[in-house]
Amino acid sequence: MLEDFINAMQNFKRNKLRTLLSLLGIIIGVASVIVIMSMGKSSTQKIQETFGTAGLDVVSINTGFMRRNRDAVTITFDESFREGLFGAVPDIQRVWYKNSLSATVSYGETSVNASCTAVETGYLEMYGMALDTGSFFSVTDDVQGTQKIILGSEVASSLFPDGQALGKHVLLLTSKVPFRFEVIGVLKEQSSGMESSTSSMFVPRGFYAKKISPNPAASTVMVQAVSASKASALVNVISQYCLSLSGTEGSVNVTSMQSMINQMRQAMGTLSFMLSAIAAISLFVGGIGIMNIMIVTVTERKQEIGIRKALGASPAVIGQQFLVESASITVMGGLAGIALGVGISLAVEYVRSLTPVVSASSCAIAFLFSVFVGIFFGLSPAFRAAKLDPVSALSGE
Repeated sequence: MLEDFINAMQNFKRNKLRTLLSLLGIIIGVASVIVIMSMGKSSTQKIQETFGTAGLDVVSINTGFMRRNRDAVTITFDESFREGLFGAVPDIQRVWYKNSLSATVSYGETSVNASCTAVETGYLEMYGMALDTGSFFSVTDDVQGTQKIILGSEVASSLFPDGQALGKHVLLLTSKVPFRFEVIGVLKEQSSGMESSTSSMFVPRGFYAKKISPNPAASTVMVQAVSASKASALVNVISQYCLSLSGTEGSVNVTSMQSMINQMRQAMGTLSFMLSAIAAISLFVGGIGIMNIMIVTVTERKQEIGIRKALGASPAVIGQQFLVESASITVMGGLAGIALGVGISLAVEYVRSLTPVVSASSCAIAFLFSVFVGIFFGLSPAFRAAKLDPVSALSGE
């Protein structure tokens, strides 16, 4: 077989242009498969990095669109709902309530419109939010409803360009009522789970209950699972629990960041597989090209085949010679395709500021598939060469 490989290399050297044209389809096909699989994995990883790791164990419950049903019961996110949730649903570590406010915050002549959320003590820490300066809310702040505020990095930089926000008092206008708040913290610029720390403000939920809406129902319930692996399962369990309370579908929307990421991974994986399958078609096209060229080669080398058969070469040996030659083309094309695919993947991911993800498995799959294509489409020319009659081959007929 080594002798057949050497002979194949010598034949390729004699027919450089023909060999190059045979290689192009394999190179393009292998490179396309690697690029598509690499881009799919790097995009999935980018989505994971965007969401972050904080909040993967959290399930969000919001009021949904309830279908018309006169027997339906409206679910109110009050303390009895929290207690019932703890008692009926397993794998819950803690339940957080929060409310959203439409507010404008100002300091001096500068005003900023930003989302304001009234949260319970420990909520920001649970979501992995980090402080640039200051401190988080204490239990006392929540119980007493103190007028303290934590600003997102973007809001803080707009109100306090000099960076001296800590300890300053800002005016928060909500529902046309002004409230004076002390800035006790500024969040670092980051995105944690489904919460953004850049253009947001946070106040104690106790303030909301005392000054905005006494004994308020939460607008959003955040359920923290005992582990991130339990979050996806909690979505279905909580949905069934809420269905048992309301008696109708769509009474609440239950989502989790983990389930969203899993769905996106599945969608990206399916898309990458489909595009890779389409790219693999070019390998088959290249294989057909190799088969045609090998058939031409067999025709051109009839006398060589006749001489070898006259000297005692068996049909199996003749067939092996041309099969090795066909496989050698795809091996070279596969290696060149891997180099080209890896290079393109790294270049594209660098331009798009993505983390390079070129897996050895995708390279191996593309390479082995290209070799299979070469062997498969090389069988017909090899059989044709093996079946040649020595007398007609020597005569050139």
